[in-house]
Amino acid sequence: MTKPTETVAQAIARALKRHGVEVIFGQSLPSAVILAAEAIGIRQIAYRQENMGGAMADGYARISGRVPVVAAQNGPAATLLVAPLAEALKASIPIVAIVQEVERHQVDKNAFQELDHVALFSSCAKWTRRLGGADRVDDYVDAAFIAAASGRPGPAVLLLPADLLREPVAASAVARSANYGTFPADRVRPGQAAIEQAARLIAEAQNPVVMAGGGALSQGAPAALAALQDLAGLPVFTTNMGKGAVDEHHPLSCGVLGALTGPTSLGRQSRELLQEADLILQVGTRNNQNGTDSWRLVPNSARLIQIDLDPQEIGRNYEAFRLVGDAAETLGALTEALRKVDLSRRTQARPALEQRIAGLWESFDQRRAPSTGHNTSPIRPERVMAELQTLLTSDMIVAADASYSSMWIVGQLRGLAPGMRFLTPRGLAGLGWGLPLAMGAKVARPGSKVVALVGDGGFAHSWAELETMVRMGIALTVIVLNNGVLGYQKDAETVKFGRYTTACHFAPVDHAAIARACGCEGVHVREAAEILPALRAALQSDRPILIEVATDPDAHPAISLYDGTLDKAPQEAELV
Repeated sequence: MTKPTETVAQAIARALKRHGVEVIFGQSLPSAVILAAEAIGIRQIAYRQENMGGAMADGYARISGRVPVVAAQNGPAATLLVAPLAEALKASIPIVAIVQEVERHQVDKNAFQELDHVALFSSCAKWTRRLGGADRVDDYVDAAFIAAASGRPGPAVLLLPADLLREPVAASAVARSANYGTFPADRVRPGQAAIEQAARLIAEAQNPVVMAGGGALSQGAPAALAALQDLAGLPVFTTNMGKGAVDEHHPLSCGVLGALTGPTSLGRQSRELLQEADLILQVGTRNNQNGTDSWRLVPNSARLIQIDLDPQEIGRNYEAFRLVGDAAETLGALTEALRKVDLSRRTQARPALEQRIAGLWESFDQRRAPSTGHNTSPIRPERVMAELQTLLTSDMIVAADASYSSMWIVGQLRGLAPGMRFLTPRGLAGLGWGLPLAMGAKVARPGSKVVALVGDGGFAHSWAELETMVRMGIALTVIVLNNGVLGYQKDAETVKFGRYTTACHFAPVDHAAIARACGCEGVHVREAAEILPALRAALQSDRPILIEVATDPDAHPAISLYDGTLDKAPQEAELV
């Protein structure tokens, strides 16, 4: 009996399997590929909307360390992938997107949903190619994974003409076996001379510190950073995206800084330590606006050593000693080099540093106590975070939407171990991505508890995915902070213009009822005493649960924009 001829779609599915792909975030299109993938055991996580599917793939990548696949139809579906791919590009997250195209004989004839996808993805993907023939399937699939996972990770888009998917594929004389499904694809590190010079600079500095960004959460980097922190006695700050790179209970951990420098923030206490630094070791940070508080935090007098996979990022905003390489490999090599130099200056400085940093955390707790202990309604978000903190474990994953939700997570929760994951969409900070990030994380690590924190404004972008959670068995806890306003928009407009637009207030919405209508459990929390029991019950459940918390519309994170405007600085004497 003659063996059936393999089609291009089946060859693509087989290539995906070779790269370790276990799930595709899709909506049954391109149908030929999805059918072929499901036939060989690749699960489809069927999202409701492409924007959300792209964000799910993003969350999956951040937690799994594997290159995820998202699929979409041509035309309007493809356009909805632009936003999550742009986030992934800015945040250095690898994604392979497979996008169907019109049949080849229909090109440039105004076929249904025909669009120039190469132009569409040119600004939000590292690599965009169209598969041109049945004889190049493995070449192009491999190239997509290599593009996504090599160098600075990011999205790659493979365009698939619909008619080509049905064509037969001739048997290859040499079968491919390589797996490019994890990242980083290459473990590169700087030359030894540069490593040794950086070690000497650290050892000789009076007040060296570390700024760790999202790159410090890449595979192996948190453990490598922890070893360096301990050996060299270095205080470590993180950016918003670097949250979780270090154990924030370590005596040399200074928490998140960035724009969180208002009167009740940890950054208000810790920024002086950064300002005194004469050397800053930067690990995987872009020196972007949010991470540097509009480029005001990094002192001009400090020398910078910058570790980054992307050569173009080093020195972009500040001149720096260049260490081009993978964070884990470079930090490991730097630690070994530091073992061979005189670290007595660091050893002698450590006790006083630890005492000073402990005092910063104590002062922070005192300043935020009125909010974390707030007992009346409406509820303060800081109180919600304080209750969640008591239930955190080091393997729990906490994801947040953009805007204030991200700030509550990074500014109020305290990480418990190097590499504990706090997922925030800070590449572009688009609203609506907190829930799908959490969903992708749960698919990647089904044994971990996952919490998504969203505001009512951002959650409106992703309501429909509650049904996806139920249908696909993705059990996580969603906390909706419902204050009835677009908080950041309202507050920022008030500060900048003295008034805010009519878009900032919403009509009342019963989010718990929406959850129940989708098959989730929905819980209302209106009193502070109800927060902890609701959270505990949700985290003990194996079902998706939404907790809607009625929060104060005037509550806002302690960011620098509000310092001296919405936030009147308390008298220092009252806090001593």
